[in-house]
Amino acid sequence: MVGIIMGSDSDLPVMKQAAEILDELGIDYELTIVSAHRTPERMFQYAKSAKDRGLKVIIAGAGGAAHLPGMVASLTSVPVIGVPIKSSNSIDGWDSILSILQMPNGIPVATVALNAAKNAGILAGKMIGSFDEEISNRLIEYQQNLTKSVEEKIEKVKWEFKNEFDRHQED
Repeated sequence: MVGIIMGSDSDLPVMKQAAEILDELGIDYELTIVSAHRTPERMFQYAKSAKDRGLKVIIAGAGGAAHLPGMVASLTSVPVIGVPIKSSNSIDGWDSILSILQMPNGIPVATVALNAAKNAGILAGKMIGSFDEEISNRLIEYQQNLTKSVEEKIEKVKWEFKNEFDRHQED
């Protein structure tokens, strides 16, 4: 249902975060390497066949010049979410961010923060969930769990602060 692509295997530590959240949400995906610069014919074939292969969203991660998300978006009607990656040849990630973010009118790419493949997975889930009630319900549960996690942390901080406060009062 979701295609996760990256320009190089060095992007995998970031891009696997998208796969992990899609696993958590129960959304099928494929994950592969498609380099815009080193395998342009593979990129063309991947993008042009995406819809016929049943992909609903493509998450494309790239570092450096980061042409992969935009080029894929120019070749398919499937929505593309770009993940800028701070790579070894990157200028603090800004080159990747701007290459994905600054697409010309007519070729949109949804762009998440630097190295934020998890957010790309969640956004892909929301795109699919807007037409799939089961996935929508899983996203609601995911968000409720986030809320519960923060509430638990609030109580933990209160307890630790209270204990610290009580110790200072004894002095």
